Parts: sequence; C-alpha cells; structure tokens
Amino acid sequence: MKTKRLFVFGYGFSARALARRLTAQGWTVTASLRDPAGAGRLEADGVVAITTGDRPALVAALAEAQAILITAPPDAGGCPGLPVLVPALAQAKAFPDWIGYLSTTGVYGDRRGGWVTEHSRLAAQSIEGARRVGAERDWLEVGRGMGLTVSVFRLPGIYGPGRSALDRVRARRARRIAASGQVFSRIHVDDLAAGLAAAIARPKAGGAYNLCDDEPAPNSEVVAYAAGLLGLPVPPEVPLAEAGLSPMAQRFYAESKRVSNALAKAELGWRPAYPTYREGLAAILAGGG
Repeated sequence: MKTKRLFVFGYGFSARALARRLTAQGWTVTASLRDPAGAGRLEADGVVAITTGDRPALVAALAEAQAILITAPPDAGGCPGLPVLVPALAQAKAFPDWIGYLSTTGVYGDRRGGWVTEHSRLAAQSIEGARRVGAERDWLEVGRGMGLTVSVFRLPGIYGPGRSALDRVRARRARRIAASGQVFSRIHVDDLAAGLAAAIARPKAGGAYNLCDDEPAPNSEVVAYAAGLLGLPVPPEVPLAEAGLSPMAQRFYAESKRVSNALAKAELGWRPAYPTYREGLAAILAGGG
C-alpha cells in the first residue's frame, strides 16, 4: 500500500496536532521552513523538513503529496504560501486530493453576540481579519483556476496542552476582562486536527467550514473555571475600559459572535470530543497539562 503524504506550509501548534494524528495512521509528513536551523524541531516530531528555498525538494514533495495544509498567516502582501506553492505545484504538475487553508472566524467581524454560519456575510473589522478574507479568496481562486480541491477552515481561539487558560492561571497571567455581552467560540487543538482529518477523508472543492466547539462563552467564565480546576483563586474581573489592553486585544474584545459548527458536523461527520471548554480543560489537566 502506497504511503500517504501530507505537506505543511507553516508548521506550528495546529499542524503539529494534525501531523501526530496522521502519522499514527501511517502517513508521512513533510513541512517547509525558511530557516534550516529549525529543522531539528520538526525532525524530533518525525516530520521531514525542507527549506522553502530548496525548489527541487519542494517540487518533489508537492508531487508526492495527497494533502497540503497552509497555516501561515497572511501579511500585507497576502498569504506567503501563494508565491511559494503555486509555481511549485504547476512545475510538479501536482494534483493533490486536498488542499486546506486555515483562516479565522474573524472574517465575520462583530455580530453583537449573534450566530454566524459559513453562509453569513464576511464583514471583517480588523486588519488581520481582512487579510484572511483576501487569502481565502486567493486560495479558492487558485483552486478553481488550477482544478485543485481547496477548502477553507475558519477557526476561533485554539487551545490545548501548554496553551490554555490553565497555563495562564498557573503563571498568574490570566485576566478576567469584564466586557458586557462579549462571547466567543474556541476549539481544542485535537478537535481541530480531527476536523481536518475528516475533511481530508471527504475532500470538497470550494468548501468552507467553521471548526469550533458547541458552546461560545465569555473569556472570564473560562478563566474562572480553569482556576477552579487548579484550586487557585479566581482572578478578579477588570472592566474593559480599565484593562489597558494592546490595540490587537482591543480589536478582539470589540467583536462578539457565536459560531455555528453545524455544517462541519453534517458534511464531514465530525464531532468535537471536547464540546465545551469544560471538557477540554479537564482533559488537559488529567493529561498532566
């Protein structure tokens, strides 16, 4: 049986979780990086590392890949993966079964606590969200133009072992910001990986999916629950106007929405193992995180 291969552009927290899941199923994972000094970190995870400047190796890797994941955030020039991957895909004459682009639920902007679905109008209010809208459009156009199966995944806040409210509470860095009516969705990184794996198994050209948990909630509620799990004092709430937040954090708290995951459940057969932050944080703690 031929080994299946995943290629990753932007190997980080999310891609690492997917790589763990797929390598357990017999996949080989290759990831590109700009600085060869970082190759050891990837190889320690069992990932084959190549540099983006090594065009022959890049073309060869793409020619063999059944799935390609792009996670790198866009900058002012758009998605950094486009000028690297598109010419290499054309040179390789590669037609992978699936290309996934990780976007953000920030493309929906502020909905004053209302629900959004994949069919909701995109109304990004932040620079970061607007860049994601553009990158989504660019990758979907590449898919149509080159006959490739490209899907977009809109993600909320991602948490998991080593990156959760538990870590912030332990480090005395957790803050409970009192923002009236502000809620947002989140997803455990393992649920994200499971959703991507489900999409790879059911590729759909032009698909867009929200991958998130079932219960949007205020950040202050999540921090309080984490403190309770740890048996530590619950940090006091700080009014938003007195929090002294950075401009990026202010933009985050300016948006409030509830994100529906119904389409991903219906079309991908996916269900989050951690449907709320409560199950997710409890599992992290039980696992030693």
